[in-house]
Amino acid sequence: MKLLIYSHYFTPSVGGVETIVTLLARKLSDTGKPPGADAAEKLEVTVATQTSASNFDDRTLPFPVVRTPSFFHLWRLIRSADVVHIAGPSLAPMLLAKLARKPYAVEHHGYQAICPNGVLIHQPERAICPGYFQAKRYGACIRCQQQEMSLPRAVAKLLEMFPRHSLSRAANSNIFITRHSLDRHRLPQGQVIYYGIEPAQNTESQREQPSPGTRDSRPEPACFAYVGRLVPEKGLNTLLRAAMLLKDENLRFQVLLIGDGPERADLESQIAANNLQDILRVTGFLRGSALTDQMSQVDAVVMPSVWEETAGLAAIEQMMRGRLVIASDIGGLGEVVGDAGLKFLAGKARPLADQMKKVIQNTEEVAALEKLAHDRAQSLFHADRMVAEHIAAYRQIL
Repeated sequence: MKLLIYSHYFTPSVGGVETIVTLLARKLSDTGKPPGADAAEKLEVTVATQTSASNFDDRTLPFPVVRTPSFFHLWRLIRSADVVHIAGPSLAPMLLAKLARKPYAVEHHGYQAICPNGVLIHQPERAICPGYFQAKRYGACIRCQQQEMSLPRAVAKLLEMFPRHSLSRAANSNIFITRHSLDRHRLPQGQVIYYGIEPAQNTESQREQPSPGTRDSRPEPACFAYVGRLVPEKGLNTLLRAAMLLKDENLRFQVLLIGDGPERADLESQIAANNLQDILRVTGFLRGSALTDQMSQVDAVVMPSVWEETAGLAAIEQMMRGRLVIASDIGGLGEVVGDAGLKFLAGKARPLADQMKKVIQNTEEVAALEKLAHDRAQSLFHADRMVAEHIAAYRQIL
């Protein structure tokens, strides 16, 4: 089977889609037998992307990468493939696959097929969008987009949605990363394939993580961390308000904001204005040993999103490490955490503070959830399971 994977964003760009696509392509290119493949089945994987290599050496990858292909080069790649896997509903590869009469699967990592801004947040009120495009309320879509761009650009953005949505409906398979995302899109030929990660990547972190119920051996005070981009939809203002509530109760704890983004300056201003420097700190992006060292001090990861995340790869990664996740009960994030973490109503500081207090006080519930999180991740979010289910999907659409 000759498989072409198209991902607009790819290594060395950093993000959830890039991480999953790289892992999937690596596993499918396994020189042995990929999980779920027949003994006689040979998979030939090629990745096409609009991301330039920069200083990254593509020869370190076990599959060929075609970067920034021209329209006609992409056409030739699609014509030579048996199956086309498109990570996100990109117009060009969907159109070319349709014209070439090649079976194609679209994997939806966001909401680009049903929302012009791709995140289902309506501007200017920053409320969860009820689905204006799907309801054909196009004026609401234009008004939303006009908060960030001119009227002509907003109209152009809306017009792009019609072929994107139509070509997604025509796909041989629409793959969703949570049940929530499938239900939100309401596209035909839909199936759910959860994200998967390699437990082996977490061996070092698991070794540093104390066993459930042994918080007495961890450094005091209790330490919480947010890991990711500092953007409004991640709900970091809710985390700041929860920290202020806990500080007012004279509880001892620390919060690390590990990441960077457009909200960093505003967050640092709020920290200073509310005199939170002693408990809350923005570290910027950390990688490698710096991230490992910092996370070894963390008791729980907080994910206070106020938008309907399609999944929550960061939650999966922390659960695989056996670390407690405190998350907004919203969208695919709430589905991923399930009953193996502490959840709270999105955007509500008091319920978040109450859940954080359980960690500070080291309740029995917290100790039990650490093991439950690891067991859930091993059961649902293993890389081999993800790869086997993708191979089954490719076979089905052939």
